[in-house]
Amino acid sequence: MGTVIWNKSLRVAWALLLLATLLAEQVGLAEEYYLFTSFRDNGQDGLHLAISTNGYRWHALKNDRSFLRPEVGDKIMRDPCLAQGPDGTFHMVWTSGWTAEKGKVIGYAQSKDLVHWSGQKAIPLMENEPATRNIWAPEVFYQAAQGRWLVFWSSTIPGRFPETDQTGDDGYNHRFYCTTTTDFQSFSGSRLLYDPGFNVIDATLLRAEGKFYLVFKDERKQPLKKNLRCAVANQPEGPYGQPSEPLTGDWGEGPSAIKVGDQYLVYFDHYAQPQYYGAVRSKDLRHWEDCSKGMSFPKGQRHGTVLRIPPKVAGPLLTQ
Repeated sequence: MGTVIWNKSLRVAWALLLLATLLAEQVGLAEEYYLFTSFRDNGQDGLHLAISTNGYRWHALKNDRSFLRPEVGDKIMRDPCLAQGPDGTFHMVWTSGWTAEKGKVIGYAQSKDLVHWSGQKAIPLMENEPATRNIWAPEVFYQAAQGRWLVFWSSTIPGRFPETDQTGDDGYNHRFYCTTTTDFQSFSGSRLLYDPGFNVIDATLLRAEGKFYLVFKDERKQPLKKNLRCAVANQPEGPYGQPSEPLTGDWGEGPSAIKVGDQYLVYFDHYAQPQYYGAVRSKDLRHWEDCSKGMSFPKGQRHGTVLRIPPKVAGPLLTQ
C-alpha cells in the first residue's frame, strides 16, 4: 500500500510541476493546447505524448512513459498519427511493421479522452496489390464535405515505377496511396494518391487558405535530396500539382503541420547527425525559415503528428 501511495504522490508532483511550467509560459490557463504524438527508439514501447501552449516549447506527458503499448503487427508503434473526428472521438493509426511479409496492415485504435483506449486492430490495406513491399507512416484526415476519413501512406510496389527504381535505399521506390472510410470498419479499395515523379514517403495534410497542402519527404538518395517539399490541391484526394522547391535542408523526415497564431509551422525529425527535432515556419506558405533553434522537445522524440486539443482533454492528460 505504501508503494501505491508513493507512486501516486510522484504522479501528482509531476503533474503540478508540468502545470506550473506551462503556466509560466503564459498568463492564465490556455484556451487550447497543442498535442504532439511520437515514438521512441524503434517504437517498441508505443505512444508518447507531449503538450505545449505555444507550439515551440514541448513537455513530455506522463513523465515520458507510454500511453499505449503496441499489440498488433510486429508489435511496434511507429509514426503515430492522431486526429479528432466531429463527434469528439480521437482516431489513431500507425506503422505496425517494417515490411509486408507478415501482412499488409497498419495499426488502429480510438479514444474519447486519450487516456482510455479501445482495443487495437490491424487494418489490412493494399489487398488489391499483392506485390506491395511495405506500408509506412499512415495518416488520417477527416473530409468534412464528404463525411468520411481519408487514410493515406507510402508503399513500394516493385516494378511499378521502374524509371526511379535506383534512386532510394535498398530498392525501395515509394509513392503515396490512400483509402477512405466512414467507420474504420469497411474501406474503399487502395489507390494511388500522388506520384510526383520521384521516390517519396511521410506525407501529411494541412488545410490552409482554402487549399490542401500535402507536405512530404523527397526520399531520393541518388542524387541526394532527403528534404521536405509540398504539393497543393483543391481537395484532400487531389489531384495535386507539381512539387514545390525544398522547404528544409537535407535529412529531414516525418513532417507534421499546423497554424500557430499567424504562422504555419512544419515540424520535422532531422534524423542524421546531429539528430534533433526541428521546424520551419511561414506566413504565406511560400517563403520558409528554419526556426529549429527556438524549439524544445522531449529527448529522443521521433516522427509523430501535431493537433489542437481543448482544456477538457488536456486536463486529465496533465495528471497522468
